[in-house]
Amino acid sequence: MSSSCSDDSNRESLGRCVCDVIVKAAGGMVIGAGVSLWFLRRRRWPVWMGAGFGVGLACRNCEKDMKALKWGMLHPPSE
Repeated sequence: MSSSCSDDSNRESLGRCVCDVIVKAAGGMVIGAGVSLWFLRRRRWPVWMGAGFGVGLACRNCEKDMKALKWGMLHPPSE
């Protein structure tokens, strides 16, 4: 039974991580596109750099969530 709860928690955390990566990468791309349009004469590298920063932030948050889940601090067992 504990493995079922663990699997559900893992799936939920992984789903949050994937959503976080998508949202933060898209946000970084939007910010990079804005910087590119207004300051850098439509270069492409700020868009990709913004996406990279967003993915990096999301991966860091995901890593922190997975460590908390591993140590049982994110979702305490409900019994």
